[in-house]
Amino acid sequence: MTNLTRRAAALSGLAAAGFSGRAAAASPPVTLLNVSYDPTRELYRDYNATFAAYWLKKTGQTVTIQQSHGGSSKQALSVLNGLQADVVTLGISADIDELALKGHLLSETWRSRLPNESTPYSSTIVFLVRAGNPKKIRTWADLVQPGVSIITPNPKTSAGGRWNYIAAWAQALRAPGGSEAAAKAFVQKIYRQTPVLDTGARGSTTTFVQRGVGDVLLAWENEAYLALAEAGPGKVEIVTPPVSIFAEPPVAWVDSVTDKRGTTTVSKAYLQGLYSEVGQDIIGKNFYRPLTLKAQAKFGGRFPSLNLLRVADLGGWSKLQPLHFGDGGLFDQLYAPPK
Repeated sequence: MTNLTRRAAALSGLAAAGFSGRAAAASPPVTLLNVSYDPTRELYRDYNATFAAYWLKKTGQTVTIQQSHGGSSKQALSVLNGLQADVVTLGISADIDELALKGHLLSETWRSRLPNESTPYSSTIVFLVRAGNPKKIRTWADLVQPGVSIITPNPKTSAGGRWNYIAAWAQALRAPGGSEAAAKAFVQKIYRQTPVLDTGARGSTTTFVQRGVGDVLLAWENEAYLALAEAGPGKVEIVTPPVSIFAEPPVAWVDSVTDKRGTTTVSKAYLQGLYSEVGQDIIGKNFYRPLTLKAQAKFGGRFPSLNLLRVADLGGWSKLQPLHFGDGGLFDQLYAPPK
């Protein structure tokens, strides 16, 4: 049994009951703010309605969940600068660490407060190409063919942009003859062939699908499936490379806000519900990879299998964030804005 299967089995036991509970006496209405990253709009639109109905039945309290979306690092900066987020559901753990370590807005042990290191689902990075795949893009190496125009968001502001960058870096390190020098050269080629860096993943999707810029979009898997559905037949298609990154977007409640507003209980329940079978079903329907065995059995067929590289094997985000994306880091050294 793999580690992932063990985690799924444990979570299946935790989530077996799903949303349940009896109606209670009415309490004053409450509003939560979920500050999230770009491609989760549809996921939380669906989940919020389900959670609100559950919470009303269980407690008699009406809860309204407001959403804020943007590039993950940009969202984290907004929270650091005073945006009153009850919960953050960001694209990368390093952004929540910033809130804990720099802003002291939540516990530094936030990962241990929810199952699976506070990560209720996973995803990966795939390629969205024009119909018929005219550039014949199948692997990461194909991206840097002459004449291929790449769309990817800015890794300084977007978690998706950082997952894209690290996926490219990691596979270049592990390719035959791979080395740090080869990885630097490969990543630099990608950004030399990137005509525009949007601040978030959804902006890059708009650039590629609606504006028609570029030959290939490096995208969250769920974002690619959503774009495929919205674009309609005969416009774009998804290519899943044989190797990509194991992306784990985390969640947390923000103690400094929830303690002040008295929303800790409902904020915690809101995030715990993502691990329930109801929450996992909504996650799978929105093209994220669920954790529980039941949800995996239901939705596993829509997710191609591939070799998933892990950030932990590269030293973790505590190493990668400053090395690659800090001021003067490798991205700053490798990237030159188009003239």
